[in-house]
Amino acid sequence: MSATTELGEAGASQAVKAQLRLREMVLAGELPGGSRIAEVAISEQLGVSRTPVRSALMRLEQEGLLESLPNGGYAVRTFSERDVSDAIELRGTLEGLSARLAAERGAAPVVLREARACLQRIDELLREPALDDAAFSRYVTFNAQFHALLSELSGSPVIAQQLERISNLPFASPSGFVVVQANSPAARDMLLIAQDQHWQVLDAIESREGSRAEALMREHSRIAQRNLREALHGVHTHPLPGVQLIRRRS
Repeated sequence: MSATTELGEAGASQAVKAQLRLREMVLAGELPGGSRIAEVAISEQLGVSRTPVRSALMRLEQEGLLESLPNGGYAVRTFSERDVSDAIELRGTLEGLSARLAAERGAAPVVLREARACLQRIDELLREPALDDAAFSRYVTFNAQFHALLSELSGSPVIAQQLERISNLPFASPSGFVVVQANSPAARDMLLIAQDQHWQVLDAIESREGSRAEALMREHSRIAQRNLREALHGVHTHPLPGVQLIRRRS
């Protein structure tokens, strides 16, 4: 490996670390909504040069956590409750379309097997009467995997690309508000409902029932809408990271 290559990889690694730390600072409220990001100050705080910080800022703008300012630089974005609700609605619409096309066109058997195996792992987790933090973390991972496989089942790179784009928006991912359920007395019950919907949509796809598959995924997104309301208007001992960036409806 040449010295130039090593330097390039080191720079990329620093940019990734800066991006992760900056995202963490935004979601933790260390950088409040609406505040301007001082590039020099952030570079000094993170102990890296301005180049990886600049790259990290561009990435976080693409993710939707930052917005570019007319005179240069970036500020932490805030979101209305309607913004987030609309993003969840859009994801549900795209996932519904993806599920319908998977059913109508016929899904790849290997992906169907992977999706079924993923749901079986979730079933194993939900057999326990209560979920500890580790089990809940595994649920979030498996839930994200299943939704990614659903996107793949449609066989449409165009839809998959758009789903990835909308899911990267703050709070719009399939697991964006799932963590709200962790501290709810009805947590396991809600996860069981979501899991039943997972199995139903997979059955609809395998049975080539496009309209049913689409309707199920649209309904599935309603759980995320409920979790959004709980996050903003409920009482939680451990608030959802980043929820302070959402402006509540008056």
